[in-house]
Amino acid sequence: MKLDKPKVAVWEPPFIQPHKVGAINKFGHRGAKENVSADVFGVPVDDLVDQYGSPLFVTSESQLRSNVRKIRRVFERRYNNVVHGWSYKTNYISAVCRILHQEGSRAEVVSAFEYEKARALGVPGNCIIFNGPNKGKAILERAVADGAYVQVDHMDELKLIDLVAAQQNRIVKLGIRINFDTGFTEAWSRFGFNLESGQANEAVKYISQSPHLILTGIHSHIGTFILEPRAYAEQVKIMCRLMRDLEGVRNVNIDSLDIGGGFPSRNALQRMYLPPEQAVPDINEYADAVCDALIEETRYLQLSGKPLPRLIIESGRSVVDDAQMLITSIVGTKRLPDGRRAAILDAGTNLLFTAYWYNHQVRMTREPGGVYEDTVLYGPLCMNIDVVRHTIQLPPLFAGDRLVISPVGAYNNTQWLQFIEYRPNVVLVHEDGNVSVIRRAEDLSVMMAQDEMPLHLTYLAMNENAGPGRSLADRAGWR
Repeated sequence: MKLDKPKVAVWEPPFIQPHKVGAINKFGHRGAKENVSADVFGVPVDDLVDQYGSPLFVTSESQLRSNVRKIRRVFERRYNNVVHGWSYKTNYISAVCRILHQEGSRAEVVSAFEYEKARALGVPGNCIIFNGPNKGKAILERAVADGAYVQVDHMDELKLIDLVAAQQNRIVKLGIRINFDTGFTEAWSRFGFNLESGQANEAVKYISQSPHLILTGIHSHIGTFILEPRAYAEQVKIMCRLMRDLEGVRNVNIDSLDIGGGFPSRNALQRMYLPPEQAVPDINEYADAVCDALIEETRYLQLSGKPLPRLIIESGRSVVDDAQMLITSIVGTKRLPDGRRAAILDAGTNLLFTAYWYNHQVRMTREPGGVYEDTVLYGPLCMNIDVVRHTIQLPPLFAGDRLVISPVGAYNNTQWLQFIEYRPNVVLVHEDGNVSVIRRAEDLSVMMAQDEMPLHLTYLAMNENAGPGRSLADRAGWR
C-alpha cells in the first residue's frame, strides 16, 4: 500500500503583529486554499516559465474567440444590424488583433499609430473606425483616401477634414462624437461635442453647409467599467432623439449609432464592495438595455419602412481581459515594520499598470502551507508606488514561488512601461494547446536601437584612455 508523504510544517521565527480593531485577524480568517492552480489555460506554469522565462504574459486564443463571439451573439439576437469594432488601445499586440479581425471585428483606432498598425495588419480602410482627439493632417489625408469611417472629436478637426476632403475633391461621410449627461455616470465632457450647450448642433450645421462632408453617424462613449446597464439605455435614448431631430430639421440621414464600449470585465475595482462575480452584470443585461431602448426609440422608422441604423459597439476590456494572465515569480520576502508580510515580485506596475485601480486576483501555483496573513506584493522597481497588491491574504511565501495574476489582458500590454526592467515575452496558447511567442522579450539591443550618439561623444565608447596615461576607470575614481 502506498503511503502519503507526510506534510512538513512551515516554521517561522516569532514576531509581534498588531491587530486593528474590527479587522479579521489570523485566528478568524480562513485562507482561500482553493485558489491554487499549477497551470494557465491548460498549460503547466512550470513548463511555461522553463521555456519562456518569468515574468510571462500568457494569452488564450480560445478565450478571445469565445468572448467576442458571445458579445456579438447576445447583441445580434436582439438587433439584426450590429458591428463590433475591436478597441486597439485595449491590447494591440498583432496576434490578438488578427484573431479578432478573423472573427469579423473591425478595427477601432484612436491615433495615427493605431491606424497605421491596422492597415499593416491587412484591415481595409473601410473597415476602420477612426476615433480620438489627435488626428493630424497627414493621417487624415490617408484615412480619407482609404475610405475610413472618421468620427470627429472637435471643431478644429472638423475644419481640417473639410480642408482635406476639398483638396482630394472627395465627399466624406463621417460621424460626430457627442457627450451629454445620462444621469447615471459622470459625463465624459472632455471628448466630442457637448449636446446640452449646443456644440453638437454647431458641428452639424457646419457639416450641412460643406459641399464635401455628409453626416451619417452619431458616436458617444459615456465612460468605462460601467456597472449600471440602465446608463446605456439612457445613452441610446438620447442619441436616438438627437437622430430624429436631425433628420427632421436638417434632412440628415443617420445610418449608424456608435455607443462606444466601457463594458466591465470580471476584474475587481479598488473600493468596490462586492466581489466582481456579484457586482458585474452579465453581458446579456447590457444587450437587453441597449437593444430594448434602440428598438423602442426607432419604432417610427419601423412604421415608415425605413432601415434601422447600424449599431456599433467598441468593447475591448470585456473581450480580452480574462483572455490573458501574468505569471510572476517571488524574488524575496520580508517583514514590514508594522508586522505585515511582504513579497517582492519580478513583475510590478511597469507591466501591470492596471494594479493602480484593480485588486487583481492572485493565485498560488503550489499547495499552501502555514497561516494566511495580510501580505503586500511589491514589484521590482525602485519606486515606492510599485505595489501590485496593497493587501491580500496569503500563506507564507518563499523566493522562487510562482504566482498567477488574472485577469490582465486589457490595457497592460499597451500601457506597460519600459522603466528599469525589460518587458517580457508574451505567448499565445493556441486552440490546439500549442504555445508560441507573440511578442518577444526585450533585450539591450532593442532598448538601444533608437538611441543616437552625437559625434563628439563617441570617443567615450571608442577610447579606453580618457587622459594621458590614465584609463577612464582611473580618472573616474573607480579604482
